[in-house]
Amino acid sequence: MDIWIWPILLLAIGLCFAFLEIFLPSAGILAFFSGSALLGAILLGFKSSPTVGLSMTAAVVVGVPTLIAFGFRWWPHTYIGRQVLLNAPRAEDVLPDEDQRRHLKTLVGRLGRAKCRMLPSGAVSVDGQTLDATSEGMVIEAEQTVRIIKIESNRLVVRAVEMAPPTSTNTNPLERPIDSITADPFGEPLV
Repeated sequence: MDIWIWPILLLAIGLCFAFLEIFLPSAGILAFFSGSALLGAILLGFKSSPTVGLSMTAAVVVGVPTLIAFGFRWWPHTYIGRQVLLNAPRAEDVLPDEDQRRHLKTLVGRLGRAKCRMLPSGAVSVDGQTLDATSEGMVIEAEQTVRIIKIESNRLVVRAVEMAPPTSTNTNPLERPIDSITADPFGEPLV
């Protein structure tokens, strides 16, 4: 019997133990046997000839990572893998509700009324619908008119709208408030 048969046999046994270590919880016993068999294959290969020793070393360096990668790829489909790993979420669990989000996007720019005092969140009424909303940072009193600015995480962001007071018949510019003559440089432009 040729002497190079033993290194090949030890190489096969070591690779099998390395592969089984992934699937069977052995507390490292199979990994120890695998390492011992692979080291023995390399040593017996070099005892036979340097060519067999180098080929055993190359087989160990390439074979062990390949088998481990293949085992970890296959492991989630085994019984133990399914018990240990969490289930991946489905697309409908992760993606936002597109119909609701599309509906909320159509409301941007519309006017509504605050149903309660918003400090900074509360409810607003838009076209007869009551929706959750957050103010842009300012306190909004109940029944105050608000404009929908944007949508953030399925919630409306609103800003209080000051309604222009009725214009007086007084045409003297010195008796009128400055806001009625020109736009407020720090606020929204007058519409």
